[in-house]
Amino acid sequence: MSSTSLLDAVRVVKENERIASESYARAVNATTNPLGKELFTQLSGFEAYHLQKLTALEKSLEETGEFIEYTGREFPLPPVFEVTAAKEPEQKSVMHIITEAIELEKTAEKAYTELAGRISDLRGHQMFTRLAREEHIHYRILFQAYWSINDTGTWKWTRPDLE
Repeated sequence: MSSTSLLDAVRVVKENERIASESYARAVNATTNPLGKELFTQLSGFEAYHLQKLTALEKSLEETGEFIEYTGREFPLPPVFEVTAAKEPEQKSVMHIITEAIELEKTAEKAYTELAGRISDLRGHQMFTRLAREEHIHYRILFQAYWSINDTGTWKWTRPDLE
């Protein structure tokens, strides 16, 4: 993969991470449920972290043509609430937000998987593979939230990477 096309790809996925982070930040205000707010806050921060690392990669590729080390980030454990989560009063709008978020995560995972397959540099391959895995975890968390709200009207959040 030429450095120009790699830089172009990094810039595209970087923009996707910015959009995802902003979308999750807006979603925080779309739910009244504390568990939903916390989940969207964590997802927004996670995508902002990806954006930060991709920006550093872009700079390194522009200046030296080298990949940077990406250690990734673990998704936090869900908070422990002492009371049962309340029903989601705006269930339809929250379901719409979650559906859009699921699509964003699937798109990001696919893009990172494709980039990993096109990168011969070991650090670059590992970085994009790890990013794809992190996006897949986000997808699974959101998928679980979708079905929990759909089936019971309440939020459920566990870390699928620990199941």
